[in-house]
Amino acid sequence: MKKVFHKAISFLMAFVVLFSTMSFTISSHYCGDSLVDSSIFLKAKTCGMESEYQSDNTLKSSDCSITKKNCCSEETEFIKGQDELKINFDKISFDQQTFVAVFFHTYINLFPSVKEARPSLKANPAPLIVRQLYKLDETYLI
Repeated sequence: MKKVFHKAISFLMAFVVLFSTMSFTISSHYCGDSLVDSSIFLKAKTCGMESEYQSDNTLKSSDCSITKKNCCSEETEFIKGQDELKINFDKISFDQQTFVAVFFHTYINLFPSVKEARPSLKANPAPLIVRQLYKLDETYLI
């Protein structure tokens, strides 16, 4: 049970490290107020309505120019991962070093030693067996 628990925790921590260091982009396309498409890593698919308009929101026509507001909008959110995994211990002050040393020392001395709590077998020897009782009573387990 303990090995399974350790493997599960190790697997979980590997995923935490993987996803905390990975950068990705979430792209969303809205048509009006409704979400049409959302995508991770790629550009979201459009609804096709923005293809009728130029970049300055005028209708593409050779005869006349009609200005109309584009109802579509794009949102792109970039989530940056952690770049540095190793924490530098160069900037630890003397007070922080003292705190770590004192904490470690008191934590180690908090628990009594296991060797002192165990009774010794030399102090309490087992009683000597003089006779075998099952032979005296002639009882045998089959």
